[in-house]
Order: sequence, then C-alpha cells, then structure tokens
Amino acid sequence: MEGKFIAYYRVSTVKQGQSGLGLEAQKAAVEKYLNGGHWTLSGEFVEVESGKRKNRPQLNAALALCKKQKATLIIAKLDRLARNLHFISGLMESRIEFLAVDNPTANRLTVQILAAVAEEEARAISARTKAALAAAKARGVVLGKHGSKLGKENHKRAIKIANALAGTIEELRAEGITSVRAIAAVLNTRGIATPQGKQWHSTSVQRLLKRMEQLA
Repeated sequence: MEGKFIAYYRVSTVKQGQSGLGLEAQKAAVEKYLNGGHWTLSGEFVEVESGKRKNRPQLNAALALCKKQKATLIIAKLDRLARNLHFISGLMESRIEFLAVDNPTANRLTVQILAAVAEEEARAISARTKAALAAAKARGVVLGKHGSKLGKENHKRAIKIANALAGTIEELRAEGITSVRAIAAVLNTRGIATPQGKQWHSTSVQRLLKRMEQLA
C-alpha cells in the first residue's frame, strides 16, 4: 500500500471500549492489510457508539482530517461505519476515499448495496419480532409481568454474554475459525456456557452471532 491513511475503529459498548474487546482485532486487521509498501498512518480514531446512531464525533473528526490531508479513511470492516444506507451514501458524496479491509475491492455501487442489505436485514428482524409477539398474543399466551420480567432477564443475560464474547469471536475469525460448528467447539472446550448455562451448538452460535450483529 502507498499513501496516507486515517484509521477509524468502532465498538458498540463502553465495556468493549474499556477492555479493548474488538478494538485489538480491528487494529490488527488494519495493520496486517497495510503491512509493506510506502504508507503513513496519520491518525487513529476510536468511537464507542452503536452502528445505528448517526452522531459520531470521532468519525467526523477522522473525516475532517482525511479531507485536510487528502488521506484515505481505512476501517477493518464495512459495518464499523454504519448499517444505515443514508449515512453511507452521505459519506460517499463527501468525496473522501475510504477502504474496508474486509472488502477492499468493493466499488461505490457494491458498498451501497451492502449497506442497503444490512439496513433491510435489521428492519426484517424487527418486523419478525413484532409478528412473533402478535402471534403469541393471538394464541392466548399471557405476556404478563412475570413473563415480561423473565424475558427481560434472559435478554439482558444474552446481551451481556454477546458483549463479553465479541472479542473472542473476532479473534477466532482472525485465526480462520469461522464456521458455527467450529466456534461452538472452541467455546465448549474453553468451558464457556450459553446464556442458559448449556453447551454451545450450531444453532446457539448462530443466535449469538445474530445478536452481536444487532448490537454492532
């Protein structure tokens, strides 16, 4: 690689930001991609914010520096920028060059399509959840205080585990362990339990990865 680059890293929670979960994997991916050649990493910006939020002070600062130095914004993964098509389109219209390590050959049309797919996926998940609740209510399932409280506790526990395992999953993927079956085997070997205190299987890992995507 050649030229000037500004790196942008994002994690979704304060806990991930303080512990370094996710950040180290993103930095390692950028450093590996830039390894060799005549290049300069003029700055690094870290954001602790959900991908759904449009207000990103650190990203704005990174973009301003890119424009000032005529540098390229580099990120580890496209979803570190946003899952919002309007946001991605606005970034592209700013005429600032950016490069995603996980898809370096993507052109502007490809990037817009990927962002649109991510946004539609998030919308579909929300719609399915609402439909499932409506169907349960139609069947006579009582969604009272006890059920609501239990559901919230399970949800909180699942989110807590998803946040705690974010860095581990990224490390496994960086090592080439990407299939849900292989990830399940590693988690079980390390003695890490599911939110229900059970062993991991392909289905439970898929739910974990989906939850991590929603939190990102």
